[in-house]
Amino acid sequence: MDDERRFQEALRSLRVWDTELPGFDPADVPEEPVALFHGWFTEAVEAGAVEPHTLSLATADAAGRPDVRIVMLHGADARGWHFASHAGSAKGRQLAARPEAALVFYWPVRGRQVRVRGRVVTGTPEEAYADLHARTPGALASALVGHQSEPLESLDALARASEAAWDRAHREPEAHAESWTLYVLEPEEVEFFQGDERRRHVRLRYRRAEGGQRWTRELLWP
Repeated sequence: MDDERRFQEALRSLRVWDTELPGFDPADVPEEPVALFHGWFTEAVEAGAVEPHTLSLATADAAGRPDVRIVMLHGADARGWHFASHAGSAKGRQLAARPEAALVFYWPVRGRQVRVRGRVVTGTPEEAYADLHARTPGALASALVGHQSEPLESLDALARASEAAWDRAHREPEAHAESWTLYVLEPEEVEFFQGDERRRHVRLRYRRAEGGQRWTRELLWP
């Protein structure tokens, strides 16, 4: 059996939401989206979702060509959704040129996804330092390697740089990667999607009202 046939058979064998899905009453939600996100996130963790703090982050380059990758959530509060990276990485360069992005969380165990769109701003250097040092020594070592998204001449070069970075992270736990940057996506739109076994999916979208101080809510057809 060739690889394409195996792929097609594997693809058609898959089920979606092979679990009991929760209900979602959009009439009983908070006035702003972050509070609802906090609740959904906590429920995903309690339901055993695998890596619920990972998200797909979409950006565009200077020419408008889209790009997407998986990153980790570093926080969500009244300011917005937080993530971090090197300023010189592909995403960092793209956000410098076009400071808008979209992100999505997907938690199959609950049949839920959350989509966010808005402008991206950078945190202060002090916030970036605190963010990096609130994480593990491995995260610090990875940041100290640097060169994210640059061409790599060999895996041996990566191994040498990584060993040196791990050694420095243990010797200098207060060391900082100067290009490490905290980003905050300030939401303009946030959509909550609850899957339904009969495909009567519930979609609730929050949108910032004029002036940006309050939110409006509307349902969307699935």
